[in-house]
Formats: sequence, C-alpha cells, structure tokens
Amino acid sequence: MVTLVETVAYLGLEARTIEVQCQIATGVPAFVIVGLPDKAVAESRERVRAAIAAMGLALPPKRITINLSPADLSKEGSHYDLPIAMSLLGAMGIVDVEHLAAYFFIGELGLDGRIIASPGVLLDALHAVGTDMGLVCPAPQGSVAAWAGSLDVVAAPDILSLLNHLNGQALLARPAPGAVEDAVSAPDLAQVRGQETAKRALEIAAAGGHNVLMSGPPGAGKSLLAACLPGILPELAPAEALEVSMISSVAGTLEGGRLARQRPFRAPHHSASMAALVGGGLKVRPGEISLAHRGVLFLDELPEFQRAALESLRQPLENGVVSVARANGHVTFPARVQLVAAMNPCRCGHLGDAGLACARAPRCGAEYQARISGPLLDRIDLFIEVAAVSAVDLMLPPAGEGSAEVRSRVSKARELQAARYADHGFRTNAEIDGEALATACALEPRGRDLLAQAANALKLSARGFGRVLRVSRTIADLADSDKIMAPHLAEALSYRRFGPGPCGEIGRRARLKIEFLTECWFESGQGHHIPT
Repeated sequence: MVTLVETVAYLGLEARTIEVQCQIATGVPAFVIVGLPDKAVAESRERVRAAIAAMGLALPPKRITINLSPADLSKEGSHYDLPIAMSLLGAMGIVDVEHLAAYFFIGELGLDGRIIASPGVLLDALHAVGTDMGLVCPAPQGSVAAWAGSLDVVAAPDILSLLNHLNGQALLARPAPGAVEDAVSAPDLAQVRGQETAKRALEIAAAGGHNVLMSGPPGAGKSLLAACLPGILPELAPAEALEVSMISSVAGTLEGGRLARQRPFRAPHHSASMAALVGGGLKVRPGEISLAHRGVLFLDELPEFQRAALESLRQPLENGVVSVARANGHVTFPARVQLVAAMNPCRCGHLGDAGLACARAPRCGAEYQARISGPLLDRIDLFIEVAAVSAVDLMLPPAGEGSAEVRSRVSKARELQAARYADHGFRTNAEIDGEALATACALEPRGRDLLAQAANALKLSARGFGRVLRVSRTIADLADSDKIMAPHLAEALSYRRFGPGPCGEIGRRARLKIEFLTECWFESGQGHHIPT
C-alpha cells in the first residue's frame, strides 16, 4: 500500500504541487528517498527518524521508500521533513490517511519533534487556496498563512500536537493574521539644506516611480536625499503588499507574520555580486532588485559596482521581471523597482572645482563616468546635478515644507495614475507603454513642436523619447493638469542626460540649449529652433 501526502516545490514565485509517496515493504531494512532530492532533503531521513523516536515510536524493520513526484523536478529545502514524516506515519497506521488528503504539509522537523519555520509559507498558503485544500505549517508561521484568506490553517508547534489534532483528540486553534508592520522612520526633507532643484526632481521621481541618478561632489547630500525618499512614497496598496510579502516569504525574511505596508528600500553595498543583485546562486533565491519590488533600489557609488552586475540590471529595469536561467530550469521573479543611484563626478569627487580637483582632471572624470554604459544610462529618467552646499545654506533655518507635505502631493498624483491605468494593468507613469502611453501622453501642437525640435537637436533615442513623455505626464499630474503642456515638457527635458556623461561639458551645453528654448516658449508662446 502507498500513502500519499501533498506539499509544494518553489520555482521563483510559482508553487508546484509535489506528491510525497511512502511505501513500506518487506525486505532488508532501509530508508530511501528518491525523486531528485538535494542534500537537505536527503538528510531529512535522520531528522524524521529522530522526531518519530521522540514520540516513543520506532520505524518498522522493513524497506521504507519515499518518492517525491514528479521525479524529474529537483527538490530543494528542509520543508519536505513534515510531509515525509506524515506520509510515513500514515503508512504505519498512526494517523488516518483520509485526514492527510485534505492538507498541504510544510515544515522542518527538529530532532525533538518540533516543527520549525521554513521559507515560502505564504506562497504555499495561496497555492492551497487555489486548490481548495487546507495547510499544515509551523506554529510561528500560522499568522503568515492566515493572510491568504479563507483557508483551513493548522499551525502546529510539534508533530505530537499535530497528530492529536488530526485524530480529533486536542484541536489546535486557528491562527489569526499577523499585524501590519509599523512604518520605519525616514529622514525628513526639511533636514536637507538647499538643493531645491534636487528636491523637486525627487518629488517627480516619487510621484511617477521614475529612475533617478544624482551626481555631485562628496558631502553634497546625495545619500541624504535618497534616504528621504521612503518618507514621501505612499503606502503599498493591499495587492502590492501581498506581492512584496510573497517575495519576502520565499526569501525567508518575513518574520512574525507581519505584512509589510511600507515600500521596500534596499541599499546593497557596491561589492555586491551579480547573483546578489538580480538573484541566482546554487539554490536560486531572489536578489536585491526583487526584494525591492514595488519599492526603491538605491545604488550608492554607482561606478564602483562591478560592470557585469550593473549590466545585468538593464533588462529587469525595462521589463519589470528577472529571469534566471539554469541548466535544470528557468526561474522568474518580479522586479518592478524604482532605481535611485548616486555617484561622484570623478574618483576624487571634485571635477570642475579648480581648487580641489586632482591633477588628472578632466581626464579622470571621463574615465570614471565611462564605467557606466550608455544603455544603462538611457534607462534613467531624471539626471540631477547635486552641487556642493554653501555655508550660507547650512546656516539657514529648516525648510518650511517637509516630507509630509510632499507626500500628500505624491499620493494624489499616484491616485490619478491608478485610476487612469486601471484598465491597462499599470500603476505608475514609469510603467506605461503601448496604447496607454499614446493615450495618456497626447501632446498639444506646441508641445509636439517643442519635443520634435529637442529630440532632433539633442539626439534623443526612442527609449529616451518615451521616458521624456512619461516624466512630463508625471509633472502634469503634480500640477493637476489633464493635458501635458509645453512647460511640463520643457521641465522634463531639463532632467534628461545629454552627452557622454551626466557631468560632462557636452551635457552642460545641451542643458543651456534647453533653458534657452524654454525661455523662448515662455516669453513668446512660439517655438524657436534650438541654437547650435
């Protein structure tokens, strides 16, 4: 007779049903696990044996075979301990097999019979809801599984308590959903002295979910501005919070059953590898760009990151997903992030300041900025030059407008975008494409003429053309304007990168052209050709 128990295997954020089959047959005593188990699954033999012995039971002196079906799918992780033990106890007649058929089982076993927490419970719970089955999970993770909705959750502290519950002798209480995670305090924008242009660009970036690159000398406030960003972003919507929590559950970072409502803010060190940024490894796990899904990925000292690691971000930034290809399969993680990066203009950090620049300027600046490829820079919407703060600015009193006021405007702009793209599946202006882009970013005749002249003179790529439209749409939303006007478009153009580097002389000349063109539009109301 073969006893069947169901559990799951994780492929990215996809849960696949795994059937744990147990057969006890006559023959030389043995305990064999087949079905492509990894080292952790193979070692579950000893954990299961010890956990059953802790209840005062002994394995029968027969040949015990555990098959994990489908057998051609690799099985990884310690969460197979509990389903293996329950299939074995069912085959031994300790528990009714009909009770086992109504649940998915997940959990690691301790040698004393405790059921220990393991990653992926929320994903398993959602899979169980879709298949109309219950879930048996470790007691510490019962509040996580309860977030899945109308699901029969059994959160057992140990295997003996689970057996008593299944046999109807001592029922376990259904766990309640965990609390919502408290918001983490972030620096207030009022603490930033000066940098009004940078603050304005940061507000636009937050309102539309746009990518940002800040460039300036050391100590100008780039890291402080980035740290202020979480304080002006709106809370996660319920559907977004569930997406973020699913990734945290698979990564094993969802603790205490708390559902996150604040947008993630990840700031990896510049020594991070490609696998750490985009995901991968021997056992494929989500990387920093997936852990920052629906939030912010902050890369400080951008040119110091490994070139290959930075280039691996290009496709996820464009598509919003990461596909990790391995010989035994493909794993996909969501990666819809807002990239915020900061860099110095050169290695010494003082390019353009004759009193502080090194002897190799300006050549050192060109070499330093060349570490970032053009295609990666083309995926950034807003380029901000953060100048050094003067002593006069530092002695000024705090700004009258702080993060709370900016956050209210950002939230209102996000609500406009959510309503506008409800039928298209987008949430922010940074995501729109195709028909939604053409409809939302329709320009008046003056705006079309302005953009055509600027795109031709400043050599905008097709991607850059679209990003200018998206940024101008966000600026119009902040101004509560249904249409994109010429001033909105001109401001969006002023944040674009023109030339070989964000701090290069060609970029400065191009910005002067934009400023001149903007003045012409504002003063005369008619377009003028951009001067050469």
